[in-house]
Amino acid sequence: MALGEFDLIQKYFTRPTPQAVLGVGDDCALLQPAAGMQWAISSDMLVEGRHFLSTVRPERLGHKALAVNLSDLAACGAKPVAFTLALALPRVDEAFLAGLAQGLFDLADAHGIGLVGGDTTAGPLNLCITVFGEVPPGQALRRDGARAGDALWVSHPLHGGLGDARLALEAFRGHVSLDGADFEAVRTAMEQPQPRVALGLGLRGLATAAIDVSDGLVGDLRHVLRRSGVGAEIGLADLPIGPVLARQPQQQQWQCCLAGGDDYELLFTAPPAAGAAVQAAAAAAGVGARCIGRLTAEPGLRLLDAQGRAVPLQLQGFDHFAAGA
Repeated sequence: MALGEFDLIQKYFTRPTPQAVLGVGDDCALLQPAAGMQWAISSDMLVEGRHFLSTVRPERLGHKALAVNLSDLAACGAKPVAFTLALALPRVDEAFLAGLAQGLFDLADAHGIGLVGGDTTAGPLNLCITVFGEVPPGQALRRDGARAGDALWVSHPLHGGLGDARLALEAFRGHVSLDGADFEAVRTAMEQPQPRVALGLGLRGLATAAIDVSDGLVGDLRHVLRRSGVGAEIGLADLPIGPVLARQPQQQQWQCCLAGGDDYELLFTAPPAAGAAVQAAAAAAGVGARCIGRLTAEPGLRLLDAQGRAVPLQLQGFDHFAAGA
């Protein structure tokens, strides 16, 4: 007998939720913020064919659906508390649901958070998660605090770099050829991004502005520049590029690293004197951090080679409505 909506929720998505006064099973979840804290709330949607391929393993899809939302909390310097899930399914596939729930809850357990509500319906495969986090008043990392003279930083995996997720997509599309080990390395970066929550918490009081790199470094940086009323210079030789992408032609490296998207690293600014503290925060979080440039009073973004000469690259971050299906 096929599972109905409420049986599906009970079997795969109902667990004890100590973070909630009232969790799954009622019309609303009831959450109690810690004394003196502000809520940080963000939602993200993953749609099959646009945000993930139909070949992705359900465990990895569950992981990524929550990871991209936790990345938003990381960029705000917020501690995750709980999340909701709205799920559309073309059909009830219990093997798929078991894998999806495993990936989702494995990451939730790693961050000590619970699923407190949501919805399920029939339709094209689509996952929408809303995350709730806490941050002390005045300590949230925002996009509008960058100042001319600040250093520009980006986090990265200890043994990798930016652009690997985009390289994996190009391999799936048949635009580049990778051997088995290289393909699996970049595929993992694409399908199982690691939200930099610990780093976000460590940057409270250090970073002047922050954003997560979801739609490409250049595109996301422009949001910060616009909100803060500043410009920036990036040293192309300073970009963190991992070993797999480094074996590609230079133009491919720059395209993937600067405009690839799906990295879910933190791009942030800090005063030049805070460099040692930033590195200490990154080390404590178990990630790398690289200073890739500086902010300027002059508006605009300039990409510079190792000799400080401007490089006229035409790059643009991902746009869900401008991009093809």
